[in-house]
Amino acid sequence: MRGAVLYAPGDVRVEEREHPAITAPTDAIIRVSATCVCGSDLWDYRGVNEVTQPTPAGHEYVGVVTEIGAEVKNIKVGDFVVGSFFASDNTCEICEAGYQSRCAHAEFVGAGGAQSEYLRVPLADGTLVATPGMPDDDLIPSLLAASDVLGTGWFGAVAAEVGPGKTVAVVGDGAVGLLAVLAAKQLGAERIIAMSRHASRQQLAREFGATDIVEERGDEGVARIKELTGGYGAHSVIEAVGTQESMMQAIRSTRPGGHVGYVGVAHGVELPGEEVFFAEVHLHGGPAPVRRFLPELIQLIWDREIDPGKVFDLTLPLDEAAEGFKAMDERRAIKTLLKP
Repeated sequence: MRGAVLYAPGDVRVEEREHPAITAPTDAIIRVSATCVCGSDLWDYRGVNEVTQPTPAGHEYVGVVTEIGAEVKNIKVGDFVVGSFFASDNTCEICEAGYQSRCAHAEFVGAGGAQSEYLRVPLADGTLVATPGMPDDDLIPSLLAASDVLGTGWFGAVAAEVGPGKTVAVVGDGAVGLLAVLAAKQLGAERIIAMSRHASRQQLAREFGATDIVEERGDEGVARIKELTGGYGAHSVIEAVGTQESMMQAIRSTRPGGHVGYVGVAHGVELPGEEVFFAEVHLHGGPAPVRRFLPELIQLIWDREIDPGKVFDLTLPLDEAAEGFKAMDERRAIKTLLKP
């Protein structure tokens, strides 16, 4: 089968890889209908994370089940499924509390490289969710978004306690930040402030429900949020970048007693203890337990109540994965969808 492999920073190749096989009775094999490049993939692509050997790329996927292990009961061959980037049994105490990304038996599905024609999914019963039927082609991008960026933006909003009557600020205008705007709108936020300097992303943020755009960053961005909120700061702030600047901007934009939901993969983030102590804000986040939200998100997409697939502004065949990475790295694309 064909699959994308990251050899070194800036070096993505699509080559013949071994076809995945059932290795445990709880596995499933899927034929990938659509996959994509994630903003978090760029940490490796840019060399921020060390790449020491050729590594299969990708962790977002939807597709059709072609084979199941002997112990798989909830998923059957022929199902169209959506899964999370973390495999989970969905039965341990952590999963039952809603944190499937920290399942006691979690496995990173991306280790198999989802940017490929086929993928082995461990713990299939706890990881995969079947759609009500075979989806129309135009729904596939949105279902793919649910596999990570929609679920992650949704978790950011839930972690930030977004709800009716609240003012929400979103730090980051990548796919996760934009879909955090969509989530905030769905969860009933009264006012949604998107922080973005890019016209195309600002336009999509408004389509998803943003009421205000703030272009300033850092201390200037914080001052602008305070200005828009009567000096108090936002009730809920979603951090969707993962840098020191974005995290501090999120914390400083939050009013005392407010909530920060942080879902940007942290790189070099160190919190100043004294400032955090006196800020009196709630901090909650981490790798999104996407599996918790999949049934609800799939139904919203299936019923065409939301269209998160709009974040894919570049679609390429799998063999052109390298261009998909490059376009996102150069900010020529918000998110690249790859068709095997």
